[in-house]
Amino acid sequence: MKLINLLVGAALALAACALLPRILLLRFSRDVAKLNAGDHGALLDAYADDFVLHFNEGPHRWSGDWVGKAGMDRFLQNFTAAGIQGEIRQIATSGPLWAMTIWVRFDDHADAPDGTRIYENSTSLVLRTRWGKVIEQHDFYTDTERIVALDRKLAELGVEPIPRP
Repeated sequence: MKLINLLVGAALALAACALLPRILLLRFSRDVAKLNAGDHGALLDAYADDFVLHFNEGPHRWSGDWVGKAGMDRFLQNFTAAGIQGEIRQIATSGPLWAMTIWVRFDDHADAPDGTRIYENSTSLVLRTRWGKVIEQHDFYTDTERIVALDRKLAELGVEPIPRP
């Protein structure tokens, strides 16, 4: 009987590990759909108060570290003001539920008011969590020069950056 219990427990643990990325994909995809519609509140709820986003340094409005939930709020306001649309392509996880690392493949783009595509990129996000809240995030872009070009285009279109807190 003990062997059966061990095998059942192991099977349940494996099933839970396989399901977790799918559950996270479903949850975060809903949040990103709201973000794409201009509402970043649901996504912001996933971040801890002491969160830090490490973003690509450069001459653009998103450059550098964004600290705290207030910093992430402003970052996401800039994201939505720019009209950026994103999609999660894949999620992978490691570690225990109370201290997980999450890898996200995220593609994004933005169009000008006339429908012309002015930005397109792919990103790998690495998120560290503590008890279900994101505490740190690193964003790695396929082409960081595209971010600078987008920022220049946004300035030409009159889209002003939202200042940091």
